[in-house]
Parts: sequence; C-alpha cells; structure tokens
Amino acid sequence: MPYVKAKRNYKDSVFAMLFSDKDKLIELYNAITGAGYTMSDDVIINTLEEVLFMDRRNDISFVIGNKLVVLMEHQSTVNANMPLRFLGYIARVYENMLASNAVYKSAMLTIPRPEFIVLYNGDENTPDESVLKLSDMFAERAVDDKYGFLELTTKVLNVNNGRNPKLMDNSKTLGQYAEFIEIAKRHTKGVKGKRAIANAMKAAVEECIEKNILREFLIGNSKGVINMLTTGFNLREAKKVWREEAREAGIIEGMQQGMQQGMQQGMQQGVQQGVQQGKQELSQQLLSLLKSGDLVALERTLMNSATHKNVN
Repeated sequence: MPYVKAKRNYKDSVFAMLFSDKDKLIELYNAITGAGYTMSDDVIINTLEEVLFMDRRNDISFVIGNKLVVLMEHQSTVNANMPLRFLGYIARVYENMLASNAVYKSAMLTIPRPEFIVLYNGDENTPDESVLKLSDMFAERAVDDKYGFLELTTKVLNVNNGRNPKLMDNSKTLGQYAEFIEIAKRHTKGVKGKRAIANAMKAAVEECIEKNILREFLIGNSKGVINMLTTGFNLREAKKVWREEAREAGIIEGMQQGMQQGMQQGMQQGVQQGVQQGKQELSQQLLSLLKSGDLVALERTLMNSATHKNVN
C-alpha cells in the first residue's frame, strides 16, 4: 500500500507540516520507540480534521504496522487531562476507519493497537519522560478488573533543546526542530504587537536557514512557517492574557474557593468576586453565560477580550 499523506490544512502547525513527511515521520517514530521501520513500510496518516488544543493542528495520527499512533506536540502548560482528550480522539479515529455498521456485526473486528505520545516543548521544567494515565483521573480507583477496566496511558517526552539527547541524536529532524523552537522563543521574548512578532519570527527563520537548521524545509515553506508561528504565538499570548484578567477580577480565586461547594456555585462565586473587585461589565457578562451553562461562549468571551487587549 502506498504512503497516504494528509491534505495540507490552513490550521496546520509547523510541527504537523514538518512531520507529515513520511521520511521524517518514520525517523521520529523509530527514535521514540526503538522500532526499525523503513521507507518500504506502509504509513497511512489519518489525522482528524478537528484540533485537540486551541485552534492549531499540532497532532498527527497515523497507522504504521499494526499500530495506530497519535503523536502530538504541546507548547503550553502540561495538561493532566490529555488521556481523556485522547480517549475521545481515538474513538473518532476508529469510527472513521470502520464501516458505519461494522461494530454491529457479530464477528470480532481487528483494529490497530493505539499508542499516545506527547512531545512537550513548553517552558515548564518537566522530566525527560513521564506518563499520564486515564485511571489517575477516576473519582474512585479500581481495585481490580473484575467488572472491566478502562486504561489509557500517554507518554510525555520533553523535547526542548538539550533534553533527551539520545532521542535527538536518533532523530536529527527532531533535534533541529528543537533548536528552531528555541531560536524562535529567543527572538520573540518580550516582543509585543502582531507586526513586531511577525518580524521576530522572520528573523528566527532566517537565522536557522543561515545555521543550516531545517534549512531545506524552511527555504521551501518560509512564508507559511512564519504565518503559523505568528498565529500560534498570538494565541498563546492571548490565552495568558485572559487568564491574567480573570485572576485580576477575582474569578479564578473565587472558583478555587468555591470548588468545595460545587463547580457551578464556585464559578458563580468567582464572577461575583470579580464584580466586587471592579471588572463589573466583564464579570456580569461572564455570570450570565455561566448561568446559561454556555461554557463555550464563556471561553470565547474571555479570548476575545484578551485578544483585543493584546493587539492594542
């Protein structure tokens, strides 16, 4: 079976674009797992159209051998809920792979074994390797599997420059990508404003090309890479801003204090404290959304407020 590559999407991240190349994807997977796949082996990329975090596609789902691998880059705070998100993700991937009525047939189906890998290059000081488990999220821990037991484990690898040296040596592309991200962070440190950020990203790309870091990839995709990096940076900054605004308004503190009395009551208390501390218009709007139960609109309202502030 030939290599099946996913279509390029305007929401792709640099990570997704770079490792959608079969050579680089096999190199990366071999480096992570110690497998020995070659270019003659079949690879089918079946990444979902949806995105896991924010609105950038930073994940790649693919079948290799008898395994279904979900590989994700994560640049924000490590999220302990990743196993639960992956559970929903893998269910949709399997659903797309099978005929609509396949699960209702009596004959047992054969499906590829799933693997979940997160490549972390955020700013937190995390271990070179760690594991997140779905069972750690259970309100009640299972003593045994007498009545059935669901588990999903996620391997988290720190791929910041200088971490996991053996992994970086075995995947030269990942090693250079780590250098590229480090240079991009250095160029954008303290930079504000969309145009200034775009110029900083351009300088980072030019420096990498000069230093022969992902040179061919960046020369062939420089404009797209700069746009993706700029958009991703703005989204992360916007998320930071609305969190800070919420904290200033007393919303987060109020939520934490109210957790013992129930999530809904705690969130309302946080907004009410926000009103008392001055951000009345924003807090009243958030309170209305909370009462309606529309949490999607709540996050959108916070994001819009933060983005406006960041642009100005």
